[in-house]
Amino acid sequence: MEKSEFSDAFGAIREQAGVHPIDDQNDPVLMVLGHKEVRKCAHNWKTFQSAAQPGRIVVPSEVNIRSTRQIPFEVDPPMHGAYRSLLEAWFKRPNEQSYQAALKTQLEEAFQGAKNLDQLEVVRMLALPIQSKALTLLLNMPIEEADIWISWGTHVFRSEETALDDGKANTLDDYLDQAIDQAIEKPGDDLFSILLALDFQGRKLSREEIKGVMNLTFAGGRDTVINAITNTIAYFSSHPKALDALKDAPEKMGRAVEELVRYFSPLTHMGRVATEDTQVGEQAVAADTRISLCWASANRDPKVFEKPNEVVLDRKINPHVGFGFSHHKCLGATHARQVLRTLLEVLIEKVEKIEIVEAEEKIETWGVVQRKVGFERLIVRLK
Repeated sequence: MEKSEFSDAFGAIREQAGVHPIDDQNDPVLMVLGHKEVRKCAHNWKTFQSAAQPGRIVVPSEVNIRSTRQIPFEVDPPMHGAYRSLLEAWFKRPNEQSYQAALKTQLEEAFQGAKNLDQLEVVRMLALPIQSKALTLLLNMPIEEADIWISWGTHVFRSEETALDDGKANTLDDYLDQAIDQAIEKPGDDLFSILLALDFQGRKLSREEIKGVMNLTFAGGRDTVINAITNTIAYFSSHPKALDALKDAPEKMGRAVEELVRYFSPLTHMGRVATEDTQVGEQAVAADTRISLCWASANRDPKVFEKPNEVVLDRKINPHVGFGFSHHKCLGATHARQVLRTLLEVLIEKVEKIEIVEAEEKIETWGVVQRKVGFERLIVRLK
């Protein structure tokens, strides 16, 4: 199997049962696997809520390491919509030409430095710095701030030693408190200062609400974007002609981004908590138990996608759920899409060949299922 291949880990179970029960820290989860059922459950917020105990809808659960409610992620309508409308204009800024130009400069510099090396480890030497520096654009903060975020590693809550690291969670919490204090003392045009100044339903946002927005911003698009960057580089190492095809047809770049998100599905799933006794398909779901919306499985459903296990860069009909679905679609999706689009542009313009020297796959285990989500290490040569 090629290093760039990502198999459909849930295919057999999806076809046989449609759901997959797993245990998570003695708080079981029923994974919903089919595209239709995933979208149906995601839309039904009254039965499957996000506004449960902070951290509980994440799988693995973060209730033991996080008390801050991530906003608007862990909020249901109508408050979800109120928070989202407050934030959407800021998170659409990646559509601006000045933003895109600055992002492209960052990636060009990153790849120029990478090409000067005989070989490099993509995850930590390329993808992590790209993600962190791009985040300075989203937050409108000095690029030097990225050095702090890079030091945190590829996940703000997890470390190599443990799946859930309360020490890292405390590091983020302390950082957010310090950043809020600095913005209060010396307001600027960064997101922390903007949030402090906003009017929300006739009042200012509380410190806890601001921390909720920023906690989500730092956590939600970190390892997912890092995986997407790394996996894309691995893919084009094995499919150089696909990159050439995009060079000849740049109008297909948008479709290519959506297809890469569908195929790699950087985030496997996200949970919900049942508000009442109900069922998913023929499976009973008790009140106050958890389900998860398995984006990765839904994105390979052959009932929806032709050739679901192939990358079809010019796929015309692509109702993927890689950024979620319904009212809880990812707030940072515009930024993530722009990062991937710019990555493709820079690869086309600056890189002639990608050679994989060594690869160590990153595997998630969900019950009896093992799913490749990316790479622990990916060493390449760029020419």
